[in-house]
Amino acid sequence: MIKVGVIGAKGKMGSQVVRAVIEDSELELNCAIDKFGIGENLYQTITIEGDLKTAIALNKPDIVVDFTQPSTIFDNIKIYLETKTKAVIGTTGLSNEQLLEIEQKSKENSTGIIIAPNFSIGAILMMKFAAMASKYFSNAEIIEFHHNQKKDAPSGTSIKTAQLMIENNNNFKLGNCAEIETIKGARGANYEQNGLGNIQIHAVRMPGFVASQEVIFGSDGQTLKIHHDTINRECYMSGVILAIKYLYKNNSFIYGLENIL
Repeated sequence: MIKVGVIGAKGKMGSQVVRAVIEDSELELNCAIDKFGIGENLYQTITIEGDLKTAIALNKPDIVVDFTQPSTIFDNIKIYLETKTKAVIGTTGLSNEQLLEIEQKSKENSTGIIIAPNFSIGAILMMKFAAMASKYFSNAEIIEFHHNQKKDAPSGTSIKTAQLMIENNNNFKLGNCAEIETIKGARGANYEQNGLGNIQIHAVRMPGFVASQEVIFGSDGQTLKIHHDTINRECYMSGVILAIKYLYKNNSFIYGLENIL
């Protein structure tokens, strides 16, 4: 049995992870950590714990799954690396500099870390298809839609999509005129990687959405739209379980679920 700790266990994603772990015959819910509901019984002998370091030291999970907050995730990952605890990270909001530091320390500490902006298989395919289409279109923009409780913008999925697209095309504003925003931000955020890319990302936040993304490609006389909708959070669980089981047998740093599919 793989002993799994869930960080952010009371949250919308964390509670789904708890359920998925309990329902999988190869996994054992080992501990649950959250700043809310401390001491509350969650499942059988598992109660909500509040201190991350203490919980890891006491329970010694094989792997932790973290769906917490952008403001705390980097510090949490430092704890996982210090304690040599493998971790599957679903929290977004990490900078490129932070990702590079995590990768370096993961290798130095021989501690496997999987960071995935999205665990939905459909979303991964959407990103892959967008990367493929990037070879053939001169212009592209990304629109991402999330519920109004999501704290970071743009989404990790949209940034990862842009990174994959830039690998196949270094300028997505070919032929555009000089732009003037009469209202600042009207054109969204311009994403570049090492000065390449020029992909406008637009973030929508409102009730009614879980998570959706559309990548729009354009060239003379035609457009192509690649769109993915998340209807509920259950769609992420097969990817989370896949990441847990992969990481249990491997000990590497991975950014993006597409690298283990």
